Order: sequence, then C-alpha cells, then structure tokens
Amino acid sequence: MISIEEARKVILDCCPVLPSRELPLGEALGCVTAGVSVAGHDVPSFANSAMDGFAVRAADTAGAPVTLEVVGTAAAGSAPGVEVGPGQAVRIMTGAILPVGADAIVMVERTAPAGAGSVRIEAAAAAGDHVRHPGEDITAGQTLFEAGTELGPGHLGVLASVGAQTAHVVPKARVGVLSTGDELTSAPGDLRPGQIRDSNRPTLLALVARAGCVPVDLGSAPDDEAAITAAIERGVAQCDAILTSGGVSVGDFDYVKVVLDRLGDMHWWQVAVKPAKPLAFGTVRGTPVFGLPGNPVSSMVSFELFARPALRQMMGQRELFRPELPAVADEALRRHPDGKVHFVRVVATTDGEGRIHVRRSGGQGSHLLRAMALANALAVLPDGAGVEANATVKVMLLT
Repeated sequence: MISIEEARKVILDCCPVLPSRELPLGEALGCVTAGVSVAGHDVPSFANSAMDGFAVRAADTAGAPVTLEVVGTAAAGSAPGVEVGPGQAVRIMTGAILPVGADAIVMVERTAPAGAGSVRIEAAAAAGDHVRHPGEDITAGQTLFEAGTELGPGHLGVLASVGAQTAHVVPKARVGVLSTGDELTSAPGDLRPGQIRDSNRPTLLALVARAGCVPVDLGSAPDDEAAITAAIERGVAQCDAILTSGGVSVGDFDYVKVVLDRLGDMHWWQVAVKPAKPLAFGTVRGTPVFGLPGNPVSSMVSFELFARPALRQMMGQRELFRPELPAVADEALRRHPDGKVHFVRVVATTDGEGRIHVRRSGGQGSHLLRAMALANALAVLPDGAGVEANATVKVMLLT
C-alpha cells in the first residue's frame, strides 16, 4: 500500500497551476489573482459629503445655534454651481462634491428651517466633519491586492472602484465527472433487478462546484470499453481535469482501468486509508485524471483527500487542504489495527468554551451515503485501536 502523503505528492506534482488570463469582473468571483493589482487613481477622487445636510465654513458655526444663508444645492453626480462664502451654506446630498469655500458638513438632523433662503445650524461643526477626502480609501499607485488573493465580492467592488473592467486571474478549473457501470441508472421509475441509482455523479458534480471549480457533466457510461473511451476523450477535449467513479479496482469488468492504461500514464494504487483504498491517478494528454472508487462514501472521501487539494492547486489557491483541529470524542471511536488511517464520519459541534466535540454520524460502511451526508467532519484515526470516550482526536472539518 501507498501512504496518503506519497499519493498526494505524486498528484500535486502533476497538477500545475493553470495559465492565467484576463476575465471580466463578473466572471472572476472566487478566482485567484495571478499578479499584483494596482490602483490607477485615488478613491474617492474628489472631496465629497458623507451625509445629507449642509456644506458650511466651520468657523461660521461657532457659537451655534446660528442662521446661515442657503445659496444653492449640490447633488451627487454633478459639479456644484456655487461657492460657500462667509455666512453662507449649500444644501448637499451624500456623495456630492464639496463646494469651494466649505470645509465641513452639518448633517440635516442638526439643522432646522429658518425662513426663506436660510437654515438654522443647531450644533457647531469642526473642519473636516463628514467630509470624505481624496484618496482616503485608496491612493493612486497603491497595491490593492497581492498575487494569490482569492477574489470575493468586496475585492471585485474595489477593482470596479478604480475603473478595472477585468481581473488578471487563474481561471476556475473545468472538471469533468463521469460515472461508469452497467448497474447505474438516472431514469425515474422502478429499478430493474440489479440496478442502482447513480448517486456518485451528482455528488461529485456538487463537490467540484463547492471546491470552486466549474463542473462538467460527462454523463454515465456502461461497462463498455468503447463507451468509456468516448467519454474520456470528450472530457480531455473540454476539461482541465477529469473525475471518474467506479472501475478502478481489480474486477473482471473494470474497463476504466483498461481504457486509462491505453490512453494515459496512470498509477493504480491501494492507499493506506479506509474508506477510499483503491485510487487511480494519472494524465491523459496532460489532463489529470482521478479514478475514484465506486462506493459512494469512498468516492467522497477520496475526493476530499486527493482530488480537491489538486484542483485547488491548479486554480492557484494557497490553502489546499481542509483544516484539521483537535476535538473531544464524545463516544469511543474504536477500530482494529490494519496498517491504514481510518476516516470516521462524525458530527462536530462546539461547547461553550469553544472546544470541538464529535460523535459518529451513523454507520461507517462505505455504501452508507446518508451518514456521510450528515457528517460535517472526518475523525482521523491512525493505525491502532482508536480512541476512548473523552479522549482527544484529530478531525478534518468538511464545512
């Protein structure tokens, strides 16, 4: 058997970062920057009001309450047509340019009408009150984001604020998902004898999407060499990576192995883990291909341990692996020594002191998908007898 670390090293060495490109901001959410982002101008680019109210000379409000002459209105989006002189004020809206002569804003809540053309200022202002200054948020030439930054909604807003139309990023990986097996069906209605519904494909497509990739549904192929070949060829033509499920063990009908051995440079491993022991990995014309086990839980665990880190690396992400933290086992998590690391499906909660507690989410068979669905973590049990109740156990958080 091969260890988790050995398998990961081979995989990560074969999954380089995708070539960067310019993407419209609307398509760059979740992508990682491929270079430094620099501001082309100040934000704000002009002094403006942070409040609806009146632009004034602060010195004229000393000894408030005072009455000032209103000589005009400044609206957002247009240049003010008047200046503020001694004893004067300009009605101003949030975001409007600060008129020449004014050095402060009095919010409307601290004013009152004082007859035609006048306003009563009820609280003295200090110079700079409620004024947004040029470059207060961003200055021209400032580094906005370093290379390797994952772009969230706020990042995209910052780029838009300096006039960027595109972002130089590593694109999201397009990942094809293929299920194989004569027994699989996605059709509604009653199952024929021996049939099962294809749960792996929708599960893996969802895992791919949650990892930040673009899922590509390659459908389901029967245990037929020609059909599997056609599906793999289709995936290589349009995807950055491919996931298959089923057909990677040692059965007589494991045609995925036959096809991938013919098309690519593959490794066929028995990894020292439970579940997810059988794993295939290699490349077909430079495209990474992950042959995941057919059992649904094994397929999901294998994705988390091996495919997800590689896909994140391809997209330029810095954090490749799920976080692993110590937790308290609220029940005994026992196992038998077998030379493997066991990943136990658990539900993790926190107590009032912030400690993580875990207990099994259900049965641990590799076919018991509901228990995997209920789990939000995997308890990591090294080879041995497991842990007793109230002992510390390492957990890999899945959410």
